[in-house]
Amino acid sequence: MTPSRRTLLTAGLGAGLVAAVPGLSVATPTSAQGAALTANPFTLGVASGDPWPDGFVLWTRLALEPLAEDGLGGMPNRPVQVAWEVAEDEGMRKVVKRGVEHARPGSAHSVHVELHGLRPGREYWYRFRTGMHVSPVGRALTTPAWGETPAALTMAFASCSQYEHGFFTAYRRLAEDRPDLVLHLGDYQYEYRARTYVSGDGNVRDHDGPETVDLATYRLRHAQYKTDEDLQAAHAVAPWLVVWDDHEVDNNWADEIPENRDAAQWNDTTERFRARRSAAFQAYWENMPLRRPAMPAGIDMQIYRRVQWGQLANFHMMDTRQYRDDQLAGDGWDKNVEERWDASRSITGDAQEKWLIDGFRSSTARWDLLGQQVFFAERDRAQAPDVDDVSMDGWDGYAASRDRIVRGWQDAGVRNPVVLTGDVHRNWANDIKTDFQDPDAPVVGSELVCTSITSTGDGSGSVADGAMAWNPHLKFFNDQRGYVRTTITKDAMTADFRVLDRVTTPGAPVYTKASFVLEDGVRGLQRRA
Repeated sequence: MTPSRRTLLTAGLGAGLVAAVPGLSVATPTSAQGAALTANPFTLGVASGDPWPDGFVLWTRLALEPLAEDGLGGMPNRPVQVAWEVAEDEGMRKVVKRGVEHARPGSAHSVHVELHGLRPGREYWYRFRTGMHVSPVGRALTTPAWGETPAALTMAFASCSQYEHGFFTAYRRLAEDRPDLVLHLGDYQYEYRARTYVSGDGNVRDHDGPETVDLATYRLRHAQYKTDEDLQAAHAVAPWLVVWDDHEVDNNWADEIPENRDAAQWNDTTERFRARRSAAFQAYWENMPLRRPAMPAGIDMQIYRRVQWGQLANFHMMDTRQYRDDQLAGDGWDKNVEERWDASRSITGDAQEKWLIDGFRSSTARWDLLGQQVFFAERDRAQAPDVDDVSMDGWDGYAASRDRIVRGWQDAGVRNPVVLTGDVHRNWANDIKTDFQDPDAPVVGSELVCTSITSTGDGSGSVADGAMAWNPHLKFFNDQRGYVRTTITKDAMTADFRVLDRVTTPGAPVYTKASFVLEDGVRGLQRRA
């Protein structure tokens, strides 16, 4: 059931924890800050993100009434002092760092702490407190030292969690797998008003509030998602690296162009969309564990960045929305669109493309992983050899841009390039070729595509897609919900496609539908028995 604004006042994982942590030594609010909060404000959980060798970002956002219509969570219009602690043990007895921040109304009472001075390659725990209210305890990790190659990294990645289409059980199962790192590749929340986007299985709960178009509605929508305890568990288990796709702002947006620019009933002018995009970015910053360089400035917010896991892996986190040229042929699938080969068109923009290729050239890591949003390999629905039928919203609509990225990692001699993708609500495993039209063209990389957490409902369980017959580089397909769990060592990367049979009822078990292995220095996916 969708929680009401009032029932969420005392809900959340932080309620009732004060008795469990006697003697917590933190600063308490002064009289100048006003009275202490009378109810638990940690209803949105805690999170960590963007780790580095001596620290990471800690995040929380205070909300007494998460579903308050003004998006401000029922908080008083004043700063609130929030203390934080980091410990070497889950019981929080061996505290190694502590401090105080102020959660301010201008940032929806969110808190971002950028920690330094910790030891590399270590596991830590953290929590927050204001007055007598204590948050849940979260787990975070620092990355290995720059020159170190750790024995293994367990990384999970996910995307597309439409709140109305199902329960977030997959997030709970991901947390139970206890990864070292989580990548979220977009569509963390959806913009629609209730019952506008209905799955084939029927919606099992409703969005609160109207379609998100301004700062209040984006804040409210993020808060509603964050009240989900399964999502809170996934945030608390490990640091996250996040990037957006389209639904964090508007379906299929491209740079300053909205989905419905030409639809008279929406009147979504460029000016109106710029205001919407600015509001969406501000709310995204407030609700994600991001570093200060990602703070938005109006309609601009740089989320492409690089995180290095010692010498084992480089994570190149990308943005394929903010800088792209407009999609061709009305955003959807179309046949024989010659303009998709236009070398002047880009899905990344020139600056991000240069940043990425420069990163390839300077990388000394065993594995280079591109965390990005939309389908990378060619996926042609037309069987006829003289016809192509591809999606204009994915890299197929920007074929020359894709070729430059592939050539970039080839020219740089990247040892093991792997593209990680979300968006399409299905599992796929693909080989990347220099020429997808040539069956004899060499394989030069691989792509792992995760399905959705909930979007489009339970799914059919199908493991067949007709286009695979004439797209032999597409090695695996599955229509269920879940996430991908990977284990990365210096010798191999193993990917387990973790799925649930249903998301329209809570509590489903998870299991591995298929596993693939990439061996160090060997191009191409190998199915694991």
